Amino acid sequence: MRTIQLDDDGMTPRELRADVPALGDAAYFNFGAHGPSPEYVVEAAGSFIEEHEYGSATTDPYGHAFETYDRVRERIAAFVGADPEEVALTESTTDGITRVAGAIDWEPGDVVVRTDLEHPAGVLPWKRLEREGVEVRVLETEAGRVDRDEYAAAVADARLVCFSAITWTHGTRLPVADLVAVANDAGAFTLVDAVQSPGQGAMDVSEWGADAVAAAGHKWTLGPWGAGFLYVDRDAAADLAPHAVGYRGVEDPTGDEIEFKPAAGRFEVGTTTAAAHVGLVEALDAIEAVGLDAIEARIEALTDRLKDGVPEDRLLSPRAFESGLVTIDVDDPEATVERLGERDIVVRSLPHPDGIRVSVHAVSTEAEVDRLLDALEPEW
Repeated sequence: MRTIQLDDDGMTPRELRADVPALGDAAYFNFGAHGPSPEYVVEAAGSFIEEHEYGSATTDPYGHAFETYDRVRERIAAFVGADPEEVALTESTTDGITRVAGAIDWEPGDVVVRTDLEHPAGVLPWKRLEREGVEVRVLETEAGRVDRDEYAAAVADARLVCFSAITWTHGTRLPVADLVAVANDAGAFTLVDAVQSPGQGAMDVSEWGADAVAAAGHKWTLGPWGAGFLYVDRDAAADLAPHAVGYRGVEDPTGDEIEFKPAAGRFEVGTTTAAAHVGLVEALDAIEAVGLDAIEARIEALTDRLKDGVPEDRLLSPRAFESGLVTIDVDDPEATVERLGERDIVVRSLPHPDGIRVSVHAVSTEAEVDRLLDALEPEW
């Protein structure tokens, strides 16, 4: 099995792409949904299962698992700028958001504010709370932008605010630290959906200042499905009591009283395999071997190339670079996705705005961008 070492001579995006068997000759532009893993990421996940089931199964499987959990938390924490105790291992971004939603003692009349840009992960948990008398206030936006004054008015009496760091609809970067500060002034809990952030560029949750950040590694970091993670600020966690509780989230599983672990530890529940997260560690090593600055610079260059070929009235994302997500207006998005797929060009349609979304990664190539533009020519 190949292992990435961070102290080697580094890796180029082209070399990283060559390590991803699924890409082959396809012009793949759907990293915002799923980033196919390098071979050594899959091998690392498989090796953990093999060691756990063959090597430690009859000796100390729980010790092996818990040592692995600790190692994974440390690696993820270093990647996002957190303390290991502030990281919980989850299955997905949706899982993380739902765990936070279930840890607050809601009362009728409490207000949740979200934007109209949120993925269902940031919509459905709050819709469920409406049954309990919680008011869900939806902040309307324009072209993937949040009006600061309207936002401040909306969150003035909110119990919780949920928004995305990078919008899945337009690829816009929201001013996370600024929006968090406004919510903090209003006394609201801040929960950020950051799933589109890891692997596109550097991120530091300590700079954002949010109470909680939910994300996962199966998109831009090229990790496996099931490798989600949840950051929870140590002080903010003290007031959260998860509804889902198990032996991994408490100090003494056999004690008379439930004493939750500090910070994010209380959000882990019971027996789960660490395989996907072991794969994520390998993926993070590969991303950092290329370099986050180099990745972001290449994504910017490739998205600029793409946008230069899209008519102004068809581009639904910002003309200037913000992320690798580029949304384009076409007459029939689903038909366009199908037509492109027949040519081994993979994009996706969006329910809002009505268009196709092209996710450009550093492992994409200029030739693939040109191939996509040529295939889109009939749309103009």
